[in-house]
Amino acid sequence: MANVRLEQVWKRFGATEVIKGVDLEIGEGEFVVLVGPSGCGKSTLLNLVAGLETLSDGNIFIGDRLVNDVPPKDRNIAMVFQSYALYPTKTVRKNITFGMETRRVPREEQERMLKGVSELLHVDQLLDRKPAQLSGGQRQRVAMGRALVRNPDVFLFDEPLSNLDAKLRIEMRTEIKKLHQRLGKTIIYVTHDQIEAMTLASRIAVMDNGHIRQFADPETIYENPEDLFVAGFMGSPSMNIVNGKLVRNGRLVVEVSDEEGTIHFPLPERFAAAGETRVGQPVVLGLRPETITRRGTQRPSDDLFAFERAIDVVEPTGPDTMLVFTLGAIEAIARVHPEDRAPPGTPFPFEVDMAKAKIFDAESGKRL
Repeated sequence: MANVRLEQVWKRFGATEVIKGVDLEIGEGEFVVLVGPSGCGKSTLLNLVAGLETLSDGNIFIGDRLVNDVPPKDRNIAMVFQSYALYPTKTVRKNITFGMETRRVPREEQERMLKGVSELLHVDQLLDRKPAQLSGGQRQRVAMGRALVRNPDVFLFDEPLSNLDAKLRIEMRTEIKKLHQRLGKTIIYVTHDQIEAMTLASRIAVMDNGHIRQFADPETIYENPEDLFVAGFMGSPSMNIVNGKLVRNGRLVVEVSDEEGTIHFPLPERFAAAGETRVGQPVVLGLRPETITRRGTQRPSDDLFAFERAIDVVEPTGPDTMLVFTLGAIEAIARVHPEDRAPPGTPFPFEVDMAKAKIFDAESGKRL
């Protein structure tokens, strides 16, 4: 395995800048996920590491080797694609061993590697089948097996689970995580699915418009987003982003107004120093849905704040129920226990844990 380092990497297609001066350092054995909306540049960045796209500027190192001008086949990487890219006329056995045959790996070594990866990925009973006879999950396992037998320094995954149904996607996600735990190889994984990113990664790079907005472990990304983009993108349902004004009402509060009235959300003491200089200015209040529940259902705390709002929509999800209500100019979401829900139109006694609230600058979007 090897570390991967990107230094001021740029990629331009004509006058269009797709990757804009990205710096990124991935340690040996890390599982790093590049996540972001469509068009943010995450697949292009992966292709630059793979050598499938040429750099416009900057440097890429795999281990201690500068690979800017090294062709893909000589970078000692293996790539798993969204489309599986299997040979339809070849059996599973031949799909896995074909690359070794072209590299003139001895037959005994091919059989040893084939046996090892086919057992590891549970495709050892499928070796004589062709891709058309396999399910989507089985095809993805074969694609992973073809990559594994290269014994590369770095694995690159480009949205490998996008074509699978929801249940199979969860199963394969678990298999990929187990695989990383067993092999300890460096993995760079691209997805637009923030749940995949949160569950798989040792660190996440959240991308937007060719930039990395934040690079940190999943807990930090979720609990301490650096800006409004990261806060809104990471989480399902996403963070409630509420426009308000910072005022002093005995203590620092965020004033949020709408047709149902005005609510003053009290801020914990940790905001005092930064907030004092912003009194009277617009701010953005960020509240995760799980921090808003039915009054009296959270552990008692001085940071709990009760308020009331009418329920607009009820969305049962099984273990939780989402209550949609108006707060400021948005449709906010609270996550409650199913037994705590009430019918639409009912005034509901909410309670929010303000200790977990986030405050963002209304102009720059940066977290205060």
